[in-house]
Amino acid sequence: MEILDMVEFDKKEAMPNSYKERSYEELEQRVLEIKQKLGKKLYIPGHHYQKDEVINFADTTGDSLQLAQASAINKEAEWVVFCGVHFMAETADMLTDKEQKVLLPDMRAGCSMADMANINQTEIGWEKLQQMFGDTILPLTYVNSTADIKAFVGRNGGATVTSSNAKNMLKWAFKQKERILFLPDQHLGRNTAYDLGVPLNQMAVWDPITNQLEYDGNYEDVVVILWKGHCSVHEKFTVKNVEHIRETKPDMNIIVHPECPREVVAISDYAGSTKYIIDAISQAPSGSKWAIGTEMNLVKRIIDQHPDKEIVSLNPFMCPCLTMNRIDLPHLAWALESIEQGQPVNQIKVPEDVTKQAVLALNRMLENV
Repeated sequence: MEILDMVEFDKKEAMPNSYKERSYEELEQRVLEIKQKLGKKLYIPGHHYQKDEVINFADTTGDSLQLAQASAINKEAEWVVFCGVHFMAETADMLTDKEQKVLLPDMRAGCSMADMANINQTEIGWEKLQQMFGDTILPLTYVNSTADIKAFVGRNGGATVTSSNAKNMLKWAFKQKERILFLPDQHLGRNTAYDLGVPLNQMAVWDPITNQLEYDGNYEDVVVILWKGHCSVHEKFTVKNVEHIRETKPDMNIIVHPECPREVVAISDYAGSTKYIIDAISQAPSGSKWAIGTEMNLVKRIIDQHPDKEIVSLNPFMCPCLTMNRIDLPHLAWALESIEQGQPVNQIKVPEDVTKQAVLALNRMLENV
């Protein structure tokens, strides 16, 4: 069994304590100075879930793939300081030119969902599933996955998907094979397949910890195999949260991300990607009321941007994405000063063989949406 090399992380250094002791005013000034000094040689993409103290300095804000693509288009940038998490910076490194260098301000900024499917588990699970179902399965992976998983999908004829194009990609996949293995988020896979007419009793769950298929019934009836992974943020939105809004604010629209559990999506008014949520609120009439089921930093930003609407979090006790929030102003300043000093830290490098196979999966998606 071939196991691909893990992505390399250069100079896994911890940020010096001195950055924690500096005032925010000083750090903001340094970031501005270095941005001005480097000019177009520096590009800072910032994910929607980042803190305002980081987003304030982003050249572009958006979802993970959108930001990686924007980084690739920006050929003038020698340095891409990606304010997101590991898998996003990996994708940016894979899509940008070799001369461009991608830095992640804090190496601790991972993604619990992406980490729920590592290459060893996936290779073992794939072999067992092949024994059970034969050559009838096409793997798809959410872009919220590691470069190794994207490469696995690429070399096995599959493709990546986003929360925006998941339906189209599942339609494409069903034209290729009888069954789909959907990695690593079971909820997005379940919600998307259900919307396409696949009944829940034809969906099984693969548990990578026990290496067992969770399914009550005849295996021949299985159409979709869902990897047992989830987003630690979106899984915390519950039916009780929806019921509370219905009872206390019956005229409020409920809009959630499809990474939320099926039972939550089923009783909400709308469900869609981060972009879908942002656009829906932006286009909604003044005075409309919304409860949003997605990451708290983004919800707070949407609230600030639309004072003419009543907007709340579907779960008022929800915490921001903890791993995403490891990137803060001190880490951003540290990353930029390391570039200025000629000793860049936390450069993300994806091996060429992984990149080649992962880009196959990405391109199959882009060719079919």
